[in-house]
Amino acid sequence: MKLFTDFSIEKEKINTISYNSKIVLLGSCFSENIGNKLDYFKFKTIRNPFGILFHPKAIEKLITNGINQKKYSENDLVFQNEHWHCFDSHSNLSSITKSDVLNNLNTAISITNNALKEANHLIITLGTSWVYRFIETNNIVANCHKIPQKNFIKEILTTDEITKSLKVIIDLIKSVNPSINIIFTVSPIRHLKDGFTENTLSKSHLISAIHNIISSDRINIRYFPSYEIMMDELRDYRFYKEDMIHPNTTAINYIWERFHTTFIENKTRETMNEIDTIQKGIIHRPFNIYSKQHEKFLINLSHKKNEITRKYPFIAF
Repeated sequence: MKLFTDFSIEKEKINTISYNSKIVLLGSCFSENIGNKLDYFKFKTIRNPFGILFHPKAIEKLITNGINQKKYSENDLVFQNEHWHCFDSHSNLSSITKSDVLNNLNTAISITNNALKEANHLIITLGTSWVYRFIETNNIVANCHKIPQKNFIKEILTTDEITKSLKVIIDLIKSVNPSINIIFTVSPIRHLKDGFTENTLSKSHLISAIHNIISSDRINIRYFPSYEIMMDELRDYRFYKEDMIHPNTTAINYIWERFHTTFIENKTRETMNEIDTIQKGIIHRPFNIYSKQHEKFLINLSHKKNEITRKYPFIAF
């Protein structure tokens, strides 16, 4: 008996991910989920230097500023709730002093610039088409930083606007890294504060725009259906956290399984299994830390670590 629908995803045959790959992840919360998995398995990753970014315009601005090596100044900051913020970044980069924020921003710009030039793979997760425009400057912001909503106009990006934004992103990146492989995906997280219908409309704009890009230029550009897996294969509330918005651990693990069987080379998955064994060994809590059995376990674990670091010197446990 078949209890759910599943669909096949074309496996990447040429531009696969290995332990020699350098991977950059940008975008919404789901980039963090995939990034955490890649970090666990000790891949070389750079994840969201400007913090979580939800919509295409925010990602476009980060990439534009990163490639052009923008220098942030006091004019780019706003003060709210006793902290200094920047509308281009997540509040993770905010601080109580201007100097700290500017250091965070300019360091992140440098990291972004270097990462985009050196990356083999860029994974971009789009979360929403809804954006907020700061009335005072008429600029779309990446984060409102809890500034009262009366200071913003809420609007939705059209499919054409998103398509244009994605084209700018691709052209900018390929101007400094022509061989980079770009993977787009749409976050399965539901933005229900916008409304149920509005969330569906938002996701449809993102998906349509991505497929506009792919249909016009498939060179080193792929789409991974995170959203579709959640909506169609895992169409049950048991795969959500208690807020009924975010995928739970089971769902994240399932989507990760589909991701790594699609993009990660077979030989690399053997090393991933070895690293998984080590990671589980590290968090193992013995009944008796002074026993001969535990001493033997630690020696064996140390041997496994050394074998991995001998093959991949950049990996540290």
